Amino acid sequence: MKTELTLLDRSYELLRYPAQNQHVSWQAWDAADEYLIQYVEQNITDLNGLNVHIYNDDFGVLGVWFANHSPIWVSDSFVAHKALALNLERNHLDADSVSAHHSLYQAQKTADVVLIKIPKTLALLEQQLIDLQLCISPKTKIIAAGKVNAIQKSTLALFEKHLGITTTSLAKKKSRLIFCQYEGTKKSISPYPTKWKTDTTQFTMNNLANVFSRQQLDIGARVLLAHLPDANHKRIIDLGCGNGVLGLHVLHQSPDAHVIFVDESFMAIASAKMNIEKNMPDKLKQCEFIVSNCLDEYLRTPANDASVDIVLCNPPFHQQNTITDHIALQMFKDSKRILKHGGELRVVGNRHLDYPQTIKRLFGHYKVLASDRKFSILSATKK
Repeated sequence: MKTELTLLDRSYELLRYPAQNQHVSWQAWDAADEYLIQYVEQNITDLNGLNVHIYNDDFGVLGVWFANHSPIWVSDSFVAHKALALNLERNHLDADSVSAHHSLYQAQKTADVVLIKIPKTLALLEQQLIDLQLCISPKTKIIAAGKVNAIQKSTLALFEKHLGITTTSLAKKKSRLIFCQYEGTKKSISPYPTKWKTDTTQFTMNNLANVFSRQQLDIGARVLLAHLPDANHKRIIDLGCGNGVLGLHVLHQSPDAHVIFVDESFMAIASAKMNIEKNMPDKLKQCEFIVSNCLDEYLRTPANDASVDIVLCNPPFHQQNTITDHIALQMFKDSKRILKHGGELRVVGNRHLDYPQTIKRLFGHYKVLASDRKFSILSATKK
């Protein structure tokens, strides 16, 4: 499928990533991207020689559009990084024209222009605004964009608290811009990582800003923790690991397990590693930490086919702001490929989701290990 972004006098072909999962209604940009691009093009007459920083560009449209200005580009999403690379290549732009970094990166050059897409997680936005204090000046133009329903009083309050005077534009196509003037005096201390303790083992869980359920144990993981498999002397993947709470408990219950933590969030993987280091440092040598779209990066090594005994999975059902089941489907397909014969996929999910039939189509069967009013734990073995 071919999608195209045309603004002013330039046209680009853009895809979401992964390209094979394209849906006709999924374009790689939204009205907020268009609004932000149009504003910059019409109001900042000369970007040449300016240091441009871009944050939370979901599928690379901002990176592609401003590539000729060699921007610093920051995202916590591995999928966003892959989308940027895909769309730079698709539009015959040099991959090195955009300096791409993960969300733990601290920019050193003072930014002249900062462009921000409002992320789904306000904690991530807060961390980014705090990080910006080290690389902006009162002369820096700070412009953010998002859907109207994503720009709440709490969003504007974060800009006011950490940077300075904040105003908004009129709404256009259900999107709005935020303008902020850095006061030059604010020096915030980050509240992240947040910490909480698990119920029985009393592990201290550290959660960087973009980690799912960073304030407490999420209820799906709580259900699965009561039904962990025996993983002694086995290779097990904690897929979509978040802060690594499942894999950490696997190591506690099965001391000889080898656990591979996989997530598409750089902050999630950093949190998972931190939690092993702080709670069970002697087990670190039994762990791997991989940032990946589902199991793509693990499967880049051919020897990893049919190499795993167990996959634990608490799948997400959204990509950025889009509700979708394609991530779970890809996780299940990848799991079947990497499992040994007789290996097990163990999944926790909301009962209203179609996971049972999806797993049955892939594995030929499934069984329900446990369920309550909201969640089910499903198991399938590779025959």
